[in-house]
Amino acid sequence: MQRVINLCLGILFAFFLQGMIGADAAPVIPDTQCQECHGNKGFAVPIGIHGETERKPLHVDEDQFRTSVHGRLQCLDCHAQITRLPHAKGELQPVDCLSCHLTLQKESPALMTQINAGLAMSGLSPNATPTPARANRAAGFYRDSIHAQPGKNGGKGANAECKACHGTHEVFRSDDWRASTHRLSSPQTCGACHAKALELYRHSVHGAALQTPWKGKSAVCADCHSSHQINDSKRLSVRRSITENCGECHAEALAGYLGTYHGQLSWLGGTAARCYDCHAPHDTRRVDDPRSKTHPDNQLKACRECHKEATESFTSFRPHGTTHDFKKYPEMWIAGKVMVGLVALVLIFFYTHSGLWFYRSWQERAALGLQPRIHVPGIEERHVRRFTWPWRVNHWLLVIAVMTLTATGMTAMFSGSLWATRIAQLLGGPERAALLHRVAAVGFVLAVVGHFIALFYKLVIKRKKPFVWFGPDSLLPRKKDWTDMVSMFKWFFGKGPLPAFDRWTYWEKFDYWAVGWGLVVIGSSGIILWFPTFFARFLPGWAFNVATIAHGMEAFLAVVTLFSIHFFNNHFRPGKFPLDIVMFVGGWSLEEFQHERPEEFRRLTEEGGLQERLVPPPSRRAVILSHVAGFTLIGIGLTLLVLVAIGFFQQGVW
Repeated sequence: MQRVINLCLGILFAFFLQGMIGADAAPVIPDTQCQECHGNKGFAVPIGIHGETERKPLHVDEDQFRTSVHGRLQCLDCHAQITRLPHAKGELQPVDCLSCHLTLQKESPALMTQINAGLAMSGLSPNATPTPARANRAAGFYRDSIHAQPGKNGGKGANAECKACHGTHEVFRSDDWRASTHRLSSPQTCGACHAKALELYRHSVHGAALQTPWKGKSAVCADCHSSHQINDSKRLSVRRSITENCGECHAEALAGYLGTYHGQLSWLGGTAARCYDCHAPHDTRRVDDPRSKTHPDNQLKACRECHKEATESFTSFRPHGTTHDFKKYPEMWIAGKVMVGLVALVLIFFYTHSGLWFYRSWQERAALGLQPRIHVPGIEERHVRRFTWPWRVNHWLLVIAVMTLTATGMTAMFSGSLWATRIAQLLGGPERAALLHRVAAVGFVLAVVGHFIALFYKLVIKRKKPFVWFGPDSLLPRKKDWTDMVSMFKWFFGKGPLPAFDRWTYWEKFDYWAVGWGLVVIGSSGIILWFPTFFARFLPGWAFNVATIAHGMEAFLAVVTLFSIHFFNNHFRPGKFPLDIVMFVGGWSLEEFQHERPEEFRRLTEEGGLQERLVPPPSRRAVILSHVAGFTLIGIGLTLLVLVAIGFFQQGVW
C-alpha cells in the first residue's frame, strides 16, 4: 500500500515539475513562421507618424542569410525576447552581439567555423579556421574600443554598433566580396560615419591605389586603425599602433624614423612629429604631388608647424634616414661606419684586456693558494693620500651626472624597449626626462671644464715648483705607458713579470682622456640637437642626423666601457673585488699602495716625498659609509648596463 502511495506522489510531483518548467520555457517558434512575414520582399514598417513617410525595411532574404556566417542559427537564437507571433513592437529588442561573442569560447567549435573575426579587414589572410578564443578576443577588443562607448545621442547606444560595420542578417566572411567588411568595401563602410575622412582618403595615394587593385595592395582603414581596437588617437598605445602599422608597408622608412629624435620622443609619448603629422592622416599623397605636405615646395611649411622659426636647411633633414644606404644617405652611412668601427675597436681591445687580466690574475692566485678578498682598511694602518677632496668631489659629480645622463639618454635611444617606457613614466614623461637630461649634461660639462680650469690654475698660474708635463705625475701619455702596456700583455701570456706602475697607469689615462673625448663628441653633438633652430642657420639639415648618430653611439660606448671595463679595472679584478673605496676615502693603505704602485713607492722613498703623502687612516664610520655608497652606485651602474644591453639586443643601434 505504501509503495502505491509513493508512486502516486511521485507521478503528481513529476506533473507539477513539468508544469512549472513548461510555464517558464519559451515556446519554440520555427523560422518558417517568421518568414511568413519577413520573407516577403518589400515587407517594411513606416518610421514616421502618418502620411507618406520613410519606411524601415524588414525583409530578410533567407537564401542569403543561410550562406552567411550565422546561417546555422535560428531566428530566436538572436531574437530571444520573441515569445509569440505576431510579436508586439516593444518585444523586439536590439540584438546583443557582444554578449554572445564574449562567451563564444564556451560554444561549439562547429559554430565558430562560420566566423572570420575580421581577419581580411585587418589586412590578414582569412585562411585559418577561426577559433572561439579568437572571436572572443575580437569581441573583447571591441568592448574596450571607442566604438563601444556610449554615443553622443544622450548616451543611448554605442558610437558604432556591430551591425554598423558587419550588417544584420547578411554577415559574410570578410574575404567574401559581399561582406561590408571586405577590403575593397571597408573604406565605404567606415565612411558611412566618417564622411570627411573618406572624402580625403579617396583622393589620397592609398585611396587611388585601392581603385586599381591589380597594381598591388593598398592600405585601407583597418590597416592603420585595426578592425576592432579602435581608440582615441591621442592615447600612446594607439599612436604606437598606427606608427607600427605604417611600417607594415614602409618598413625601412619606419626604421629610419624611429632612429631620429622625432621617433624616439614620439614613441615614449612625447610631443614630436609622427607619420601622419608630415604625411597627412587621410590625405596622404605622393612626394611629387604639389598638394603633398612633403613636396619640396611645401616641406618648409610643414616643418614650421612645429619649428616656428625653421629655416630652409630644415628641409634637408633626413626624417627616415638610415646608416645602411650610401646612395640615399651618404653622410649618415659614413658617420655610422666610423662610429661603429670606433665602438668595435675600443670594446674588442678592452674586453680582451680585461678577460686576459682576470684569467692571469686568477691563475697566479690559485697557484699561491690565495683567494680574492674584500679589502677593508683597518684604522691602525698608515695611509697614503692618492686623491685630494676636490678630486673626489669632482668624481662624485661626474658619477651622478653620467648615471642621470645614461638613464635619460639611453631611454630615448632604446625607446622601443619596455623598460624605456617605464623609466620615462617614472621620470614624469619624456619631456621631463629630456629636461633632466639637459640639466645633467650642464652639470657634466661644468664638472669637466671646471676640473681643467682648476688644473690649469694650479699647474700654470699658481705653481709652486716646475711641473714636468710628461713626468710621472702627469696624466699626459708618455713612452712608459706604451712599455707598460706591452709588458702587461707579456705578463698575460706568462712571458714576463707584472710591470711596476707609477702614479698613473695607461688604462687610467685612457679613462681620464676618454672623458674629455666624450665631452667634445657628445657635448658638441648634444648642443646641436638642443638648439636646432639656431644651428640650422649655418648647418645643413643632414648635420642633425649625423649629430644624432655621433651622440648616441659615443654615449653607448661611454656607458658600456664605464659600467663594465672601468668597474672591472677598479673594483672587480682579483685583489680589488668587490669594491675599492679609494675615491671615497682618498687614500690607500701603505701596504696596498706599495702593491699597486711599486714604481711610485720606490720613487717617493728615494726622493723623500713619501712622508708628505702619509695621512691618517679613515674612521670606521667613513669606511662603512664608503662601502654603502660604493655598492649603491655600482648596483645602479650595473642595472643601467643590463638595461642598455637589453635595449641593444632588442633593437640594436642604427
